[in-house]
Amino acid sequence: MQTTTRLAFNAYVSQIAKLNSLDVSFSAVPGELKSFNVSPVIEQRLQAKLQTTSDFLGRVNVVPVVAQQGARVGVGVGRSLASRTDRTSGNRRTPTDPSASDGIDQYFCKKTDYDYAWSYAMLDAWAHRPEFQQLVRDAVIVQKASDIITIGFNGVDAAVQTDRTAFPLLQDVNWGWLYKMRTYAPARVMEHGSLDTAHVYVDDAGYAAGKADYANLDALVFDAIHNLIHERFRTSTDLVVIVGMDLVHDKYFKIISEAGDNAMQQVARDVILSSRQLGGKPTMQVPFFPSNAIMITSLSNLSYYWQMASARRLIRDEPSLDQIDNFESINDAFMVEEYGKACLIENIQLGAKA
Repeated sequence: MQTTTRLAFNAYVSQIAKLNSLDVSFSAVPGELKSFNVSPVIEQRLQAKLQTTSDFLGRVNVVPVVAQQGARVGVGVGRSLASRTDRTSGNRRTPTDPSASDGIDQYFCKKTDYDYAWSYAMLDAWAHRPEFQQLVRDAVIVQKASDIITIGFNGVDAAVQTDRTAFPLLQDVNWGWLYKMRTYAPARVMEHGSLDTAHVYVDDAGYAAGKADYANLDALVFDAIHNLIHERFRTSTDLVVIVGMDLVHDKYFKIISEAGDNAMQQVARDVILSSRQLGGKPTMQVPFFPSNAIMITSLSNLSYYWQMASARRLIRDEPSLDQIDNFESINDAFMVEEYGKACLIENIQLGAKA
């Protein structure tokens, strides 16, 4: 590492120590920090920053929780409130809980490591930049946001020892939203059609009618809304259709235009909105969603929980590897707030049944 880089990096580490109110005992070696709890204020700022680096994370719930395990917290109101009580007959007005939680499952925030290393060469390349500290921070935050989305749509296990090679979509890191649907609301998951036990066939490719389960994707989505979504939520105005990239031709999609022109806003532009609806609902594509699946829900029905006061960090110089090691962890979980307001269709095949 070059001398100017070392000075810039030491200043960066000193700033981290200052923001987390650490005394000199945590930084006996310049450019290093012993293991510490990230301060609550910095935890909140980092989670807020995560949402600004991903348009999708900015649309779902990112919820801080106190306990590692407990009941879902992001529920809404699931019944009407208006009523009247005849007090002349001695009846009492008795308020009851109107929350929409169906109580099927609880959250459990598992410790997840988000470790990484900065090579000396990379730090040297950035050292001359006046925004050096911001570059070092943002490069990691963007990838962390990407990892969270990947786990949310692909996670099926929380292994004691994960294997990135065997599970490149982080399937073994935590239990994601689609796994929760399959496990706790199987009646709201369509995994095959009536013509076949392996696929849901959709006649979107111009084949003769009657050779597929559905005439087109519109018919499939319409049927799912009316048969898999609870009747209380079928007319909700915030329902959206998340569709896999293999199912809808590119001509039906346009990149959202709300994002600005700076680099971070461009990175955040990870949601593609459709120029047409399916089943009368807005349609979108999001990163790492299975290519042959459809999920219908409101984005506010999907939550990423993180446990407050659980974030840990350690920074260590590794000259034998020409790199700076960063060890970071936090307890987190993925939750579907109301299963009645969501459904999942998997194994969709376009064209006539073979």
